[in-house]
Amino acid sequence: MDKHIFFDWLQQLNKATIFSFTLKTNDLNAWHSKLLGFSFAILPGEAVYLPVLNDSLKKPKPLDHIDVLEKLKPILENEKALKIGTNIKFNINVLAHYGINLRGIAYDTMLESYVLGDDKSHNDINKLANQYLHHKIDDSEKIINQGHNKLTFNQINIAQTPSYGTNTADITLRLHLAMWSKLQNIGEIRKVFSEIDMPLVTVLSYIERTGVLIDSAILWMHSQSLTETLNTLAIKAYKLAGEPFNLSSPQQIQKILYDKQKLPVIKKTPRGAPSTNEEVLTQLALHYPLAKVILEYRSQAKLKTTYTDKLPLMIHPISGRIHTSYHQTVTTTGRLTSSNPNLQNIPIRTSEGRRVRQAFIAPKNYLIVTADYSQIELRIIAHLSQDLGLLAAFAEEKDIHCATAAEIFNVPLNQVSREQRRSAKAINFGLIYGMSPFSLAKRLGITQNEAQHYMHRYFQRYSGVLTYIKHARQQAAKNGYISTLGGRRLYLPKVISSSNRMHRKSAERAAINAPMQGTAADIIKRAMIDIYDWIAQQNPPLVRMIMQVHDELVFEVHESVIHVSVEKIRKLMENSMSLTVSLKVEVKIGINWDEAH
Repeated sequence: MDKHIFFDWLQQLNKATIFSFTLKTNDLNAWHSKLLGFSFAILPGEAVYLPVLNDSLKKPKPLDHIDVLEKLKPILENEKALKIGTNIKFNINVLAHYGINLRGIAYDTMLESYVLGDDKSHNDINKLANQYLHHKIDDSEKIINQGHNKLTFNQINIAQTPSYGTNTADITLRLHLAMWSKLQNIGEIRKVFSEIDMPLVTVLSYIERTGVLIDSAILWMHSQSLTETLNTLAIKAYKLAGEPFNLSSPQQIQKILYDKQKLPVIKKTPRGAPSTNEEVLTQLALHYPLAKVILEYRSQAKLKTTYTDKLPLMIHPISGRIHTSYHQTVTTTGRLTSSNPNLQNIPIRTSEGRRVRQAFIAPKNYLIVTADYSQIELRIIAHLSQDLGLLAAFAEEKDIHCATAAEIFNVPLNQVSREQRRSAKAINFGLIYGMSPFSLAKRLGITQNEAQHYMHRYFQRYSGVLTYIKHARQQAAKNGYISTLGGRRLYLPKVISSSNRMHRKSAERAAINAPMQGTAADIIKRAMIDIYDWIAQQNPPLVRMIMQVHDELVFEVHESVIHVSVEKIRKLMENSMSLTVSLKVEVKIGINWDEAH
């Protein structure tokens, strides 16, 4: 590239108050990526690609990467120069490897699309460009994969594909302008975007880069134990089946369960074959030992392949830690997800799952602290419904499930049995999410008439909840969306009025569920932002936020500040949002994640 072009753009970027930029890397995993170049755009239709690594034998050769990074660093770290990106968290993480602390992070088109309610499967830049700008971006895969000799991006002759590097920055800028014009007219979701989703990007990047410390030896021993367990379960399954078969093959399981043993077909796959999914096996396991063994085998095998075998291989060679990736735009309710590895799906109720958590350890002189919101969704439904019974139970700090059991089963609070409390818990969580009598009966192992009776008693005692449920359905049908307490919207314009009863009922359940799950998600996100701001003020930093799992935050805290930190974390989390009922956070401490539960 001509150095004059580079210096001209440096001058423009230094003067710019806002610009879009994207990175070209050799890998989509930020922890293994090598930076190949930058794309910048200040005005629509005007963009540049600055290569810093290119192995093409043809000109133009890349600029000196050290010189480029040195000159771009003050621009990228200038907080007053606002940056626009698409999945800008990836940019933050990659640039951090090169000693650049990206600041002025203002807009992310992926998040703008998300809060506007666009189809979650269409929020990548190519699909957004087609949707908002009616523009098709050059297909990079076609460029890279031409002919028999496939090329990586750093081997492409950029002179032959001049628009390849610049397109993404230009499209990112134009997408932002198109979506921001819509967002500005909807105050509630603009506030969600500006006060929650964008600030959270920096927080999640910090958590990802901090990573989690793992004891590989514990996982290795657990893996050996799981191997023995799987072998024992396989032998047991072969005896029950009367022959050996592949317990990991749905087709072979179908033949054994349905063709040979003639078990009842509860559900079929889209192709018409008898299903062997977890829901079906769980029902069959109530009456058929082989189905129970297969279900247990699957659970143990998944734990082994997903965690005990895989986690040690994911330890970063430099940091010595595992670095997951958190995603803000996957769920419809606003809840976060994680991948590579998924730290939110480790079982907590099984001994095997707890053994995996034992491998998540604190470094020397630190302890693991977990802070978990207590019954947050039930507290939210109490606030939303203003039901007097629920409000009174929380105000008096009663065990909400015991209180419900006492109401439904008409027994004194101090005489509620463990089984009655278990049933009340299923009712509390089930009914506020629109569970049918059939589903509740299946959950509790009772008749449908009994389940209907329990539901009737519940809504008699907590009439405010029933009123809220009816109101939520009506609002969703009227507006085509339902909102959380903070203003986040779940859009249901088509399915809520669908003539298909199954689709309509599903949308109605979502309309009831979303304000609770979405509000819970926004509460913990706000807490994460507040805690991050508090941690950033520490010098030296003696508290690290290392994981977010559902309603729980996990920290590494230095022993010298453990008590003051616990109280500060609790206070920040409990004051994240003001509700009619108080938010409660349970904090525990241990040398590993399991012990802190």
